[in-house]
Amino acid sequence: MAVMRWRRPAPNVVRASVRTRVRIGVRAGVVGVLVWTGAATAQTNALPQLKTIDAFVEEVTRTDSLDITDTFAILDFIFATLPERVKVYPTENYFYFRFVHNGLEYAGNFRLDALNRDDGKLEFGYYEELAPWKPEGSGLERYVILDASHGVAVERIQPLIYRVTYKGKSVSFELNDLSAVKPPDGGLGPDEKFLGPIFDESAVRFFLVFNGKLKIFHFILDETARVPDEFFPLAGADRILIGKRTGFAFYRDHKLPRKILIGAYAPNSAVNNYYDGPFDQLPDNFIKGEELRQAIIASDPLAKGKIGRLGHFPDGESRFGIHPYMLYRSTRELMRVEHCTARQVGTANYYRCFVAPERLTHSE
Repeated sequence: MAVMRWRRPAPNVVRASVRTRVRIGVRAGVVGVLVWTGAATAQTNALPQLKTIDAFVEEVTRTDSLDITDTFAILDFIFATLPERVKVYPTENYFYFRFVHNGLEYAGNFRLDALNRDDGKLEFGYYEELAPWKPEGSGLERYVILDASHGVAVERIQPLIYRVTYKGKSVSFELNDLSAVKPPDGGLGPDEKFLGPIFDESAVRFFLVFNGKLKIFHFILDETARVPDEFFPLAGADRILIGKRTGFAFYRDHKLPRKILIGAYAPNSAVNNYYDGPFDQLPDNFIKGEELRQAIIASDPLAKGKIGRLGHFPDGESRFGIHPYMLYRSTRELMRVEHCTARQVGTANYYRCFVAPERLTHSE
């Protein structure tokens, strides 16, 4: 089998197996630019935030003169709208935004990539929101790597805080510091290695774990902090739990007190929204030395000599795909895991049940 890659697609190409560099986020009913600020931990407020239909209608019916095809006009608009300090929650360091222009929704992000941010680079992109009913290639997409040649200065002021200055305005981007986060005692098996903590754009946290004996990866639910979802058991398989908000499916491990991600809802992956699963939010800021590259090569020897320390390919557009969970359309598809564990729970191959067959490499 060839080395598995995730690539940045051509504009509006939607594939479940595509890893995009310019990420899209979906949040219905948000007015203007979506800005994630505040603490990474759960906040308790007296009452929920109310969203009303009049605000939504007014936003999608208003018109403006912004030139959506002008990348730097959009950059000017977005950057001028940001507060002086923002929090970048996802662990691949994407800061997402959304806005409505003349009735159409657009999404995009700034990214302080671990590979080039200390070289003064800031990635910026936006494009028309994806939807399954739109023709392939019909939507606008723009992407650029910004640096001093564009009048953009990127300065590290603390290990995980970067000041970005553009046209006289500075914004501090606070990257999510999860350096103290680790699995609880008893949360790992004897053959497993913890590679790093993940904060997914869904706001769910995970532990990235590699089983060196079976040469497989797992995303383990981080329950050391409150999980912002509620779960229901799959009928006929009470160990399979599905998130009401995210659609993430977990299996309650027979051997350890933990939940292993086994599935994400396929239509979410198809439109590349916040609920496509944590494959695109690896713990880049917290990977130690060569641990990730060594794990990838162990899982697929064909990657040897072809990837960098964080799993990137030399083209800069591709990255080795760590995607052990299935993409399901019907929750009954998740029963495959239940049937597998019933046969394998007492065997050395038990943990392979949590890797979708199509995700297994030739070495597994």
